[in-house]
Amino acid sequence: MGLQLFAATTSQGKLRDFHTAARAFGVSIEPLPGIEEIEPPEEAGTTFAANATLKAIYYSKFAPDEMVLADDSGLEVDALSGAPGVRSARFAADAGLVDSPDANDNTDVWNNMLLLQKMAGIPAPLRMARYHCVLACAKNGALYQTADGTVEGTILEAPRGTGGFGYDPLFYLPQLGKTMAEVDLETKLGLSHRGRAIAALLAML
Repeated sequence: MGLQLFAATTSQGKLRDFHTAARAFGVSIEPLPGIEEIEPPEEAGTTFAANATLKAIYYSKFAPDEMVLADDSGLEVDALSGAPGVRSARFAADAGLVDSPDANDNTDVWNNMLLLQKMAGIPAPLRMARYHCVLACAKNGALYQTADGTVEGTILEAPRGTGGFGYDPLFYLPQLGKTMAEVDLETKLGLSHRGRAIAALLAML
């Protein structure tokens, strides 16, 4: 049997990325069984690496002898001094616009609206940003390996595309002339921050 990993996430967008990676790399990446019933840990880290590591270690304790994969990722905007960064999923919640991030509500819409408000009036040459992802893999409560990936782009003044999730409709890839929400999953895997992090991690494993 090939490599088996369990992903510690309930995000359907992240799970789609992981399933696409599994097909591409010939491994099995499935949701951690019963994760919906597990009380999530507080993501108190100030870096993506810290949060990914604490989540991987925490959730691995609920799957004895299994390799558990966790990620922390987000958008870093130069004009906003690197914000929203580790608070990317909670950007609007931190501003009091929504109660909490939830894959089943309109959090992505609110996050994108807030980003557009904060970027209003900033000229195109100064709208540089990057997606950054850190993946951590743990087993039996011990960190096994970490990997990270980034992709550079710019923030548009209006959303484009209906694919992806998070800030994808605003994240423009100059080399393709498309937003992350306008590329197919296989293309996204090859150039995205999460895809690059997955490739680096699986090469190590």
